[in-house]
Amino acid sequence: MIKKTLKTEIEIYDGLNELSKQHQDLMQQALEVRHNAYAPYSKFKVGAAILLDNGKVVTGSNQENASYPSGLCAERTAIYWAGANYPNAKIVSIAICASSIQQENQEPIPPCGACRQAIAEYEQKQDTPISIFFMGIKGKVVKVNALADILPLAFDNKYLQF
Repeated sequence: MIKKTLKTEIEIYDGLNELSKQHQDLMQQALEVRHNAYAPYSKFKVGAAILLDNGKVVTGSNQENASYPSGLCAERTAIYWAGANYPNAKIVSIAICASSIQQENQEPIPPCGACRQAIAEYEQKQDTPISIFFMGIKGKVVKVNALADILPLAFDNKYLQF
């Protein structure tokens, strides 16, 4: 038997004002696009803003559908739009904010498992890490330097090669 230890390192900021100006702006765009979410069923709105290496910012919000699981999370809405419209650009950073419309979450809310897997695909495709910032509607912000920090054993294309 071999026993291995996986290590994850995160940074926790007390608020947006502790982030660089660039990441404050990115998170502000995620906060703003969150208002465009269509979340009549979950009452949980999410906004995501993606900074590309060409300087463009792509945003997305969650879009639900009465026929679950036909909806799409904010992160995947944005990442797929970026991939379709800027196929050669690398994703530098993703900012995510999420909160219930019934109660303002102040605890940082990370991407769901499906979104982590989608981000992992792009991180593997571009062979460079994607920094991820996430928060509730206000309060603390968590940063991870790469998706691999929050999904260390990601499924990837090497398992599909025979």
